[in-house]
Amino acid sequence: MGLRIQTNMAAISAQKVMDKQLRRAEHASQALASGNRIVKAGDDAAGLAISENIRSQVRGMSMARNNAFNAISAVQVSEGGLNEISNIMIRLRELGIQAGSDNIGDRERGYIELEAQNIIAEADRIAKTTVFGDKKLLDGSGGDMEFQVGLNGSEENQIRYTLSTDARADALGLDGLSVSSKEDARDLLNQIDESLGKVGDMRASFGAIQNRLESTVNNIDTQYENLSAAKSRISDTDIAKESTELASANILQNAAVSVLAQANQTPGVALRLLN
Repeated sequence: MGLRIQTNMAAISAQKVMDKQLRRAEHASQALASGNRIVKAGDDAAGLAISENIRSQVRGMSMARNNAFNAISAVQVSEGGLNEISNIMIRLRELGIQAGSDNIGDRERGYIELEAQNIIAEADRIAKTTVFGDKKLLDGSGGDMEFQVGLNGSEENQIRYTLSTDARADALGLDGLSVSSKEDARDLLNQIDESLGKVGDMRASFGAIQNRLESTVNNIDTQYENLSAAKSRISDTDIAKESTELASANILQNAAVSVLAQANQTPGVALRLLN
């Protein structure tokens, strides 16, 4: 190729290479700074579509996990209230046994009666005031509860539970119980067994739904882990690769600058021939 002044092909070629290396360096810098392998859609159009879909699933799984945990919390609040009501009934049994014996007098039995009525009232209060958010849990007004624990709106992604638990004093048969006489105390003992059975059934129901929700959380955690790993393989930056890419691009860019500087001297050689 002869010497030319108007068109410097060597300089044009060097500029093209320099621009290419500049783009490589910019892309590697953006990938390292953002942590994303796919800086723009053109880098991997199919990978971007897949990773964005997986990202939405991962975010959805995180919220479904929160829903399941909140549902477990509601169940635990309910079961905690029932546990205290059960403790109260166990205390009522003790008072009934104490009041059913002639080793105490009427005055002492009156004191026992005062405690019995107060703890029955407290059991009723607990049942009426145990809430999670604005939903009452132990007064029989809970109704159907639905927990969204999946990504889609289908029934398979929801857990339904009928909250029909009624632990008020009248529902458990505690209303009207007394230990003011030996006969009343023995009637109380007979009723307490039935009431404790009802509370036991309620707690068993809460335990069953809690175990189901905990299994749901375990499954969600597994899916979350696997989806996150899949997204990472598709869209996350390989730091070692991009660091090497950046170093290579910088070296080649510097080389292209040197070549361009030399190519820019070629027209000067042609001018010296004219002289």
